[in-house]
Amino acid sequence: MILPCIEIAPSDYRGRGVFATEDIPAGTLVEVSPVLVLSAEERVEAEKTSLYNYIFEWGPESKQACVAWGYLSIYNHSYHANCRYDMDFEAQEMCITTVRDIKKGEELFTNYNAEPDSEQPVWFAAK
Repeated sequence: MILPCIEIAPSDYRGRGVFATEDIPAGTLVEVSPVLVLSAEERVEAEKTSLYNYIFEWGPESKQACVAWGYLSIYNHSYHANCRYDMDFEAQEMCITTVRDIKKGEELFTNYNAEPDSEQPVWFAAK
């Protein structure tokens, strides 16, 4: 499920991003997407490819990885994100929810640390 009020468009920050096509209130579930779970061994191999920057750590011990379908791999990172992502290991799904009001035309960001305001450094230089 992807709400029709978001779209992928060019981003000033990193190539492409996800943007609001209308105002979105805080607490709105904007996307629920299935994932393809990779075993720990498959993760090692995936990390040697261009998928490295698009896969998510997965599982209770974060040893696996997953490829998320939908727009999930297109959300750019911010240490002060306006969205959060949640993982449902049993259902093999990820969800994106807004954490504050978002204006039409605004880019939606997640914090790759899984906490909207976590400032733990990520593996690349980000805004």
